Amino acid sequence: MLIFLYLLKSTTCVNQINKLKILNDPIYGFITIPNTLIYDLIQHPYFQRLRRISQMGMSYLVYPGAHHTRFHHALGCLHIMQKAVQTLRFKEVVISEEEENALYIAILLHDIGHGPFSHAMEHSIVEDVHHEEISLLFMNELNREFDGKLSLAIQIFKGEYHRKFMLQLISSQLDMDRMDYLKRDSFYTGVAEGNINSERLIQMMHVVDDVLVIEEKGIYSVEQFLVARRLMYWQAYLHKTSLVAELTLTKILKRAKELTQKGELLPCSEPLQFFMQHKITLESFDATILKKFALLDDFDIVSAIKSWQFHEDFVLSSLSKMIINRDLPKIKMVPEKVDKLQITELRTRLMEIHPLTEKETDYFIFKGKIKNQAYNKTGEPIHIYKKDKTIEDVVEASDQLNLKALSKPVTKYYLCFPKVLLES
Repeated sequence: MLIFLYLLKSTTCVNQINKLKILNDPIYGFITIPNTLIYDLIQHPYFQRLRRISQMGMSYLVYPGAHHTRFHHALGCLHIMQKAVQTLRFKEVVISEEEENALYIAILLHDIGHGPFSHAMEHSIVEDVHHEEISLLFMNELNREFDGKLSLAIQIFKGEYHRKFMLQLISSQLDMDRMDYLKRDSFYTGVAEGNINSERLIQMMHVVDDVLVIEEKGIYSVEQFLVARRLMYWQAYLHKTSLVAELTLTKILKRAKELTQKGELLPCSEPLQFFMQHKITLESFDATILKKFALLDDFDIVSAIKSWQFHEDFVLSSLSKMIINRDLPKIKMVPEKVDKLQITELRTRLMEIHPLTEKETDYFIFKGKIKNQAYNKTGEPIHIYKKDKTIEDVVEASDQLNLKALSKPVTKYYLCFPKVLLES
C-alpha cells in the first residue's frame, strides 16, 4: 500500500513537472509556463484556437513575414507580465501569489475573443459585439470549467479589483499588450521603426498609491515607445494595401450573408454557415453560440473564399478572386472627405462595364477614413514619477515637443474602386 501511494505521488509530480514547459520565442528567447493552471489553460481548445488566428489580419499581403498568430502574442504578453511582476516585487510592491496568478491569466486570455483575421472581421462575423466582450464570455466559461480559479483574473480584467495598477498592466496606454504587439509585429513585418525597448520600460515601472508609473529616468523609452506606435500604425496597421484588403474581406462576408439571407446555401464550414444565417447580439451570445464561435478561425474564411471565387454571383466571385490572387481594388488616400459626385461618377462608369445594380456597386466603390493617435491625453495618462516624488503626465514631463503633436489625432480619408476604372 505504501509503495502504491509512493508511486502515485511520484506520477503526480512527474505530471506536474511536465506541465512546466519552456517555449522558445524569437522575440524574448525562452518563455516559461509558470504553473499547471496556466499550462492547462494554454492546452484548452479555446486557447489553442489562437494558433489559427492571424495577429495582423491581411497584412501578410503587404509584409510576407506577417504570418504570426494571436497565440504567439498571448504567450509574449504572459512572458513580459512575469518580468513586470518580478520588477515590481523587487521594488517592494506587494503582490500576493493569488494576484500574480490572476495577472498571468488575465493577460494570457485578454485576446481570446478575437475572430478570424483578428480586427479585420471583428464586426462581420458577429455584429456590434467587440472582441473584448467575447473574451470575457470565454473567460467566464473557462472559469466554470476550472472551478472558479479565474474569478480574480476576471475581476481585474473588468476593472473591478481595488488595486488599479493591475488593470493598467493589462489595459492602458502602456500595457503588456501594446509592448508585445509593437515589438512582435515590428519583428515579423521587418518595420524596424516599431522596435521598442520593452525590457527598459518594464525595469522603469513602479507603483505609487496603487497607480502604475514610470520612473523619470525612463521617460526617453516612453517617448520612443509612443513614436514607434505612431510609425507602426502608418507603416503597418493602417498601410493602405492592408486596409483595402481588410475592407474587401468584410465586403465578401457581407455579400455572402446577403445571399444566405435570400435562401442560397453557400459552400463553407458549418460554424461559418451558422453565423451567416443568424444575427447574433451580445444578449443572445450564450454558451452554445460561444462553442460555435470557438470553432471559427482563419481557415474557415480562406477555405470559403477559395470556393466562392467560382460562384455564379459576380459580386461574390469577383471580390473573392481579389483576395485569393492579391488583385486588390485601387485605394487613394486624400486629405479631405471624398466628394459624393465623384462616387456617383465612378458607379455610373462601373455599371457601364459590368451588369451591376447601383446597390451592388457599393461592394466595389466605397470611401471612409482612418485615424492615428499615438497618445490619448483625454484617456488614462502615462504617469511619470519624478525625482521630487511628484507625478506628471508624460506629455507635460517630456522636453520633446513632438509628444504634444503625437497626442493630436491625424485623420486621413480614402477612396476605393476597381482597377478596371483606371483603364476605361
